[in-house]
Amino acid sequence: MAVHHGPDGPDPLHAAAIDDAAKALLLAWDVAREQATPRMSSVQLNALLAVERSEGINLGGLAAELGMLLSSASRLCDRLVASGMVERVPGRADRREIALYLTPASRTLLGELRRIRRRALTGVLEKMSSSGRAALLRGLTEFAAAAADENGGSATAQTA
Repeated sequence: MAVHHGPDGPDPLHAAAIDDAAKALLLAWDVAREQATPRMSSVQLNALLAVERSEGINLGGLAAELGMLLSSASRLCDRLVASGMVERVPGRADRREIALYLTPASRTLLGELRRIRRRALTGVLEKMSSSGRAALLRGLTEFAAAAADENGGSATAQTA
């Protein structure tokens, strides 16, 4: 992918402006999360998203994905199982290894979260010009691709 910036790299003012603008996007996501999952922490939601991305992930993989200790991931998984959001299934290759899967309830919850968030984003996008929306989409698409390259292909690590 071609890189488009000046001789000294990207303008730091662009990064600051994007950081400021991203706050509006993150606020919309937080509001949607609170509406769809009022009793679920962001860590629990991130765990569901990790399991969704990698159905059958084991506890070690979940801990690595979330950047936490195995013991913390185990307790988190216990809470998600108790709340009916995740199920543990013995691994196919090694029955001692536990694979994690979403339950129908958690799939419904994640779908509702996405619907709420997209409805909120649509309201904001409607206030933008057509050319502004097109430029935003192009920019965010390129940003996601660059972030995936930077993160070893995992640009959507924490999205719903």
